[in-house]
Amino acid sequence: MRWDPARYAAFSDERSRPFHDLVAQVGLEAPRRVVDLGCGPGTLTATLAARWPSASVVGIDSSAEMLASAPGGPGLSFELGSIEDWTPGLTDDVVVTNAALQWVPSHVSLLPRWLDAMPSGSWFAMQVPGNFGSPSHALMRSVAADGPWASALDGVLRADPVLDPAGYLGIMLDAGFEARVWETTYAQLLPGEDPVLAWVRGTGLRPALQALDAADPSGELTAAYEARYAAALREAYPASTHGTVYPFRRVFAVGRKP
Repeated sequence: MRWDPARYAAFSDERSRPFHDLVAQVGLEAPRRVVDLGCGPGTLTATLAARWPSASVVGIDSSAEMLASAPGGPGLSFELGSIEDWTPGLTDDVVVTNAALQWVPSHVSLLPRWLDAMPSGSWFAMQVPGNFGSPSHALMRSVAADGPWASALDGVLRADPVLDPAGYLGIMLDAGFEARVWETTYAQLLPGEDPVLAWVRGTGLRPALQALDAADPSGELTAAYEARYAAALREAYPASTHGTVYPFRRVFAVGRKP
């Protein structure tokens, strides 16, 4: 899937909060190597290098567009590669994956293999969105199924790509990890006109936009779909004098291998 770094960064402060909350729960003081799976533009990966300056920190992402804007710095590097092809190394003491595994259908089967291969004393920290049942995503799918764009969007938007918190807790415990799993709903206050549409354009709506662009390069189909979807979003998330409140549910799991 193609990514637009500028569009993704439009709400960078809001999107970064779960990352910082996740990494704060990792208790290792001096890891040898830190891996950020699905690092995107690498801005948050750089904060890992700042926290662990003696570690080798590597960000891995499948989007060359995202990595083109990745920052530099001591001990910091980036690799183009898919999450599905990655395996832990013997010195990978911390692995972080933030808002990436929902794009990997096989991640539920990959997680036990990764955890088993990680060294003793290592930490695995993951965060995925838990809002696929929220109006923003339910409307995305229902509008996609009802209109002249339906055939182009058939099967493009997945309804349930992640587990609930108990599911990830079970995977970590079965792997012998000491684990903490929780969920948080952030009440994001978004400014501007149609801000929820602007938010999902940067992430969850990307597969639909690309499928529509491929089916109709003129853009008419995309514009028609977005217009109907935007109207439904305005009803589901009414604006107030302060802005538009967008509940942003996240599922976190952090584990340590004894």
